[in-house]
Amino acid sequence: MAVDFTATYKVLVIGDVNVGKTCLVHRFCDERYYDTYISTVGMDTAGEERFRTLTTAYYRGAQGIVLMYDVTNLDSFNHLSYWLRNVEENASPEVVKVLTGNKCEIINQQRAVDKDRGAKLAESFDMPFYEVSCRNDINVQETFLALARGIRDLRERRISLFECKDKENENVRLGDNDHGSWSNKCASC
Repeated sequence: MAVDFTATYKVLVIGDVNVGKTCLVHRFCDERYYDTYISTVGMDTAGEERFRTLTTAYYRGAQGIVLMYDVTNLDSFNHLSYWLRNVEENASPEVVKVLTGNKCEIINQQRAVDKDRGAKLAESFDMPFYEVSCRNDINVQETFLALARGIRDLRERRISLFECKDKENENVRLGDNDHGSWSNKCASC
């Protein structure tokens, strides 16, 4: 797939262990699913205060965050409160978030979290929600497209706001001085 990249965004994929974060990234970036499971060695600060600077650095500059849980694992869904609190404490208040429930191809008897429950949580935090399947390539593209659109729209609103402020300031004339000198405008400490 040839894609014309005109913007680069920093996006984090967060959630409990074994929910499919790496699979989601591989499916989106490489358009592949790997059946073999090798645990990704990453950063798990477990919320410890001594790792606070690492956590802050990890979130710094992130424009988008995919929060992920496994529809067959109720604990991974319940732990979203931890991840959302972590985002609130460490990420920009304007970061764009998308909630994803992975393994949607699983039949209902094996599900621990139904789709409506995920949708309600996403709605309460005003973020898009997708059930995805990394294995079957369901809603993977849609998840990242929603995230990219949200980031793009936020950037456009910021640019528009900045341009409006520039126009407001166009008529401000600094330095109009009948005395011909700036010396009386300075303060010394």
